[in-house]
Amino acid sequence: MRIFTTGASGWIGSAVVPELLAAGHRVVGLARSEASAEALVSAGVVPWRGSLSDLDSLRAGAEAADGVIHLAFNHDFSDYAGAGRTERAVVETLGEALEGSGRPLVVASGVAGLTVGRMATEEDPTPNVDPDAPRGASEHLALSFAARGVRSVAVRFAPTVHGRGDKGFTAMLVRIARERGVAAYIGDGANRWPAVHRNDAAHLVRLAFEQAQPGAVVHAVGEEGIATRDIAAAIGREFDVPTTALASENAQEHFGWIGALLGLDIPAASTLTRERFAWNPTGSGLLEDIAGGAYGRS
Repeated sequence: MRIFTTGASGWIGSAVVPELLAAGHRVVGLARSEASAEALVSAGVVPWRGSLSDLDSLRAGAEAADGVIHLAFNHDFSDYAGAGRTERAVVETLGEALEGSGRPLVVASGVAGLTVGRMATEEDPTPNVDPDAPRGASEHLALSFAARGVRSVAVRFAPTVHGRGDKGFTAMLVRIARERGVAAYIGDGANRWPAVHRNDAAHLVRLAFEQAQPGAVVHAVGEEGIATRDIAAAIGREFDVPTTALASENAQEHFGWIGALLGLDIPAASTLTRERFAWNPTGSGLLEDIAGGAYGRS
C-alpha cells in the first residue's frame, strides 16, 4: 500500500518507516524542507513537500494514498493552544480527504491524563471533545470519521516512548537531574508512569494500520506503570547524583512545566491491544534503558 505519513522523520516515525517498508508498503513522507526531504530519501521514503500548516498539500497527499499515518505534532509549549488548533485542522483535512473511501487514518494520541489515579484501558472513552482542549481534541475528531467511511484509528502512546536517542520526557528528567545535581520525585513517588520502547510502538503502529477496525483505540503501552521514585532512582544511579523527594509545591520551581505531569498517577493497560493484534512487546524496559546508557553516561 502507498502510505502518506506525517512525522516520518520524527522519533517514532523514523522507527515506523522501516516497519512499513519491511512489510512491503511504500511510504510517502511529509517534508518541510530540502534537508528533511533528503533524510527521507535516505530512509527509503518518497518525500512530499509541505507542512502541517499547508492543508492543500496534506489533502493532496492523503487523496493520492491508500491510507494515512499521522504522527507529527507541533510541540510548541509557548503556544500550545495554537498547536492544538493546527492539529485539529490537520486531522479534519486528512479525514475529509479519505471520507467515504474506507481507507485507514491512524492518528497519534496519548494515555497521559486519560484517567488519573486508576488504570486506563482502551475502553475508556475518548476525552476532550471541546475543540479548545489540548491537541485540539484531535482523537475524538479522528474517530468521528469512522461514521463517515474512514477506517480511523487512534493510537494512544505512553508518555515515555523510550530508547537510545530519546529526547522526550525521560531525557528532560535526566537533563534536570544533571543540571541540579539531584534526581527528584514528587511526594512519596508512588505515582506511576506507563512506558513503551520505541521499536515496540513502531511495530504496533503498523499492525494498527493494517488490521484495526474503524473507530478503534489502541494502547501503545509496554509497561503499565513505573513508580516515579524508581525512575528517579535509576537516573540517580546512572548519573551519580542523589535521589530525593520533593514537596509538590516546589515541583514547578524544580522541574518547570513538566512537574505538573510528573506528579500525576497515570497508569495505563494494553491488555486488549495485545489480544486483538497479537502484540507482544519485546524491547527493553525504561529502567533498563536508563541503566544501559540510552540517555548518556555520567
